Amino acid sequence: MSNPAVSVSLAVACALMAGLAHAHDGAHTGGIQTQPSSAVKAPYDIVHSKISTEGNVAVFHMHVAGKAGALKPAKTGKLAGSAVFSYVWPTTIDPSAVGFEAKSGILAFAVTSHPDFDDTPLFPAPLGAWHSHWVVLSPDEACGKGALKVVDIPPGNKPKLPKTWPGLPILIDSPGWVPQFKGGTLEVRVPFDDIGVVNAANFDGVTAALKVNASVHSPLLCVVDVFKVAPGDLSLPGKVNQ
Repeated sequence: MSNPAVSVSLAVACALMAGLAHAHDGAHTGGIQTQPSSAVKAPYDIVHSKISTEGNVAVFHMHVAGKAGALKPAKTGKLAGSAVFSYVWPTTIDPSAVGFEAKSGILAFAVTSHPDFDDTPLFPAPLGAWHSHWVVLSPDEACGKGALKVVDIPPGNKPKLPKTWPGLPILIDSPGWVPQFKGGTLEVRVPFDDIGVVNAANFDGVTAALKVNASVHSPLLCVVDVFKVAPGDLSLPGKVNQ
């Protein structure tokens, strides 16, 4: 004869597990869904990318086949030629929404790690620690056929820049929003004065390596190795809150 107390306990446990599973699935619904690929290293093998909003906060979400953030670039001991690993959300948001010149390129939110230089002077952290940036991207054949770079600031130019610009001669911002890693998931919460520009945006999910030019000169920072583009091409098919 079954024990009623045990049956109730099992029923409660099953209900809790089902609830947790539902909550987990809910976190990975919508956005851009992607099949895992054996050709991509698991910590950068995107299976889900999404941007949603909660009040005036944008939530940048990415889930990978392995442990997010587990693989970082090797330290070289010098800036020239050093590598940057990144999780990136290119968007259709105009760069002016975060303090850059209007229509200056493709605005992307990025979470990066690089052990050879510091680009977060206002928010000190150990070299190589994961941190967030806004970057403005544009094509440049000097980086390779069809490749993108972080837009350079030519000597003498004084473009409009965010207050947390780190002083590098490129269109980059170091706003200090802290990325959160848990298992295969990476999330960053970013407040906006005008959340409407986010709600109206399209986006994509990309994992990639960038490289500092060996001459530390224009172009300073090139995208040299795209690990994975969530939909297969950089068409920005994702819609915020969908």
